[in-house]
Amino acid sequence: MYLCTRKECDSSSVGRALASQAEGRGFESRLSLTVRLSILIPNYNYNARKLVEDLHRLADHEGIEAEIIIGDDASTCETDWYEEVEQLDGVRVMREPFNQGRAAIRNHLGVEAQGRWLWYIDADAQVPEEFSLSVGLSTGGLSQVVCGGLYHPDKNPNPKGTLRYKYERSADKKRSAAERKKHPHRRLSTFNLLMRRDIFLHHRFDERCNKYGYEDVLFGVDLARHHISVMHIDNPLIHTGIDTNKEFLEKTEIAMLSLYKVSNIMPRNGSGIVEIARRLHRMNLAGLVQLLFKVFRRPIRANLLSSHPFLFLFQFYKLGYYLSI
Repeated sequence: MYLCTRKECDSSSVGRALASQAEGRGFESRLSLTVRLSILIPNYNYNARKLVEDLHRLADHEGIEAEIIIGDDASTCETDWYEEVEQLDGVRVMREPFNQGRAAIRNHLGVEAQGRWLWYIDADAQVPEEFSLSVGLSTGGLSQVVCGGLYHPDKNPNPKGTLRYKYERSADKKRSAAERKKHPHRRLSTFNLLMRRDIFLHHRFDERCNKYGYEDVLFGVDLARHHISVMHIDNPLIHTGIDTNKEFLEKTEIAMLSLYKVSNIMPRNGSGIVEIARRLHRMNLAGLVQLLFKVFRRPIRANLLSSHPFLFLFQFYKLGYYLSI
């Protein structure tokens, strides 16, 4: 299998545009090189069999030499499918003896990978018809790090997950490449992230984020500090892993704890919650928000766990929880 050549990339309008940009910037030779790709899928208690099969089929169809590594972070269930996908050529499972955390499992996958390019894809992703590995790799000739984006299905796949689904669908409005390009490092997401392996070897994921949340934010901060460019393109995957309201609220609380732990290294405007908290402290209003959160926490929580949660209450809950740590 091989990466598309210059001639083959020209077969699509996207390929022609990318090839034209590359030629203007002296990257023509990179587009014609055969590139070995490592698709890296961190996983914990999720059945990603269809994702792996679809990516394997796509790499074969597009003629891309690739390996797929699933990094199992000591799952306690949903592991029977591993034996099935390991029968596919170039697919293997890396099993951790104990749970490492979101950053560490990504670092271990990157070290294990053999490819010149690393493509991190979350286990709860779905491959839409328009998704292309070759377009992403061709774009890689123009940037060292490429974010493809994500979106959510029109119908909620989990009726008990109204809060997460409502939140994500609202966020989808600002997930186009045009929107993400406005703040390229801040909008970096590991859900669908391609990077050169040498970039990873010099810039690992921060393992202080050993629980849920913000490992991608810190990675973006590190890349920005070292002036490493991040390109955003519209080559999205579908996010289907919609948590129940209770699960999502628990994850949010863990994420706020993770954010608090690393808040001292967050730059100005690095995180909305951190920046708002800083402003409230400067204005001597943080105590008032803490008091309001303490008084109204239970009724707000009741709303967020209901079938009709309000997003403005969710945003207040995050801020109040963060300030109360």
